[in-house]
Amino acid sequence: MRSDLVFGALSHVSNRYQLCQLASKATRKLHKPNTRLQDTTNEVLGRFQTSNPGFATPLVASAHEPVEARRAA
Repeated sequence: MRSDLVFGALSHVSNRYQLCQLASKATRKLHKPNTRLQDTTNEVLGRFQTSNPGFATPLVASAHEPVEARRAA
């Protein structure tokens, strides 16, 4: 049930208003066409149970390849 998902997500977010704002933003970004919006919302709340939605996950730094210098023709 969705209420179980909401109460689980509240373990990481203490403010219900903030939880609603974060969930709506995440649902808009993760929603795929031809799927139910309710399923996407449930998926978002499920993700919020396991991680803190207020902080972005750190990105892995990618190795930059050296760029060749242009030579005059």
